[in-house]
Amino acid sequence: MARTDDTETLPFATLNGVSRLSALEAVRARIALAVDLGLLAPGERLPGTAQIAGGLGVGEITVRRALVSLCADGVLERRRGRNGGTHVAESPAHGTVDAADAYRTDSPAVHRLIDHRLALECGIAHLASSHASPDDLSALQDLVEEMDRAPSWAEFHGCDERFHLRLAEATGIPSITAPYGAVLRELYRYYLPYPMEALRESNTEHRLLIEALRRNDAAEAGELTRRHVEVLHRTMFVGLMNTD
Repeated sequence: MARTDDTETLPFATLNGVSRLSALEAVRARIALAVDLGLLAPGERLPGTAQIAGGLGVGEITVRRALVSLCADGVLERRRGRNGGTHVAESPAHGTVDAADAYRTDSPAVHRLIDHRLALECGIAHLASSHASPDDLSALQDLVEEMDRAPSWAEFHGCDERFHLRLAEATGIPSITAPYGAVLRELYRYYLPYPMEALRESNTEHRLLIEALRRNDAAEAGELTRRHVEVLHRTMFVGLMNTD
């Protein structure tokens, strides 16, 4: 994914190990780390190549190469027949993808990105509670319903990004969207495949936020947003690893 000038304001994020990975290494690392942490379960079927490419912001050829190599590493396996496709191996190999270490060592930068997003998004929710138009609320509701229908983490991820960017637009202050979008995109580079149960719960929080915006309840919108973002310290990979 092409970088924008906005990311120059995030030196703690752009000078990290993940930035030095190729697209292929990054896909391998994100899937392997999700398997290592149990976010992708043994035997679980992965989404299609196009869906993974969209969810991780890379090309389909890169995804195909990554999946083939992860099968060779024993992390994934290919199955034929009616229920075929690419699955997590029944007894997946762990710790075999060296590039995953770049994500582990970037933990301090990820925590700072979460806090940066938290500060911006609470303000955005506060402003949106008094500035969001009926069209804004309708667009946000449509995205929540799209996320409800998302069959996997790959499709959900893109909708989630659009939801939060649309929330920033609902403030009516165009200068907010670019710096917030830069933080959001940088943080999303660290997102891993995630269980749909947890993502559905996250979408419930989106729905509650829209209701607070409809009531022009700035305090509730801000509190919902604080909880929604702050929990990332525990639920993203940085909170799931043993960090002795």
